[in-house]
Amino acid sequence: MDDKELEFFKNLLNERLKDLISHADETVNEMTIPKDNFADPTDRASHEAERSFELRIRDREHKLIKKVKEALTRIENNTYGICESCGDDISIARLKARPVTTQCIECKTRDEVMEKALGI
Repeated sequence: MDDKELEFFKNLLNERLKDLISHADETVNEMTIPKDNFADPTDRASHEAERSFELRIRDREHKLIKKVKEALTRIENNTYGICESCGDDISIARLKARPVTTQCIECKTRDEVMEKALGI
């Protein structure tokens, strides 16, 4: 991968990280603001369900933040775009589709087939 491509992915990952952190900050701010009391138990249950859903989304985003940071570290270490399983280059198309990936499509497909076969 050349320097221009690495710079593209570094910028892409940094923008994604900034967006994810911004969403996390919004969620924290929203949850610290006191909400109205709900007279109707159904309204309260609906609010709690929405809040639970929001927290699940933020948990997934927290995990993605970790992966983005790891990808940025790989860029700094000159190991970005190299499959951790076989050592071959990961295609640019795959990296554009999933910039945090650590495996080429062949290795990832093989792992998913094994997981399905083992029922994981």
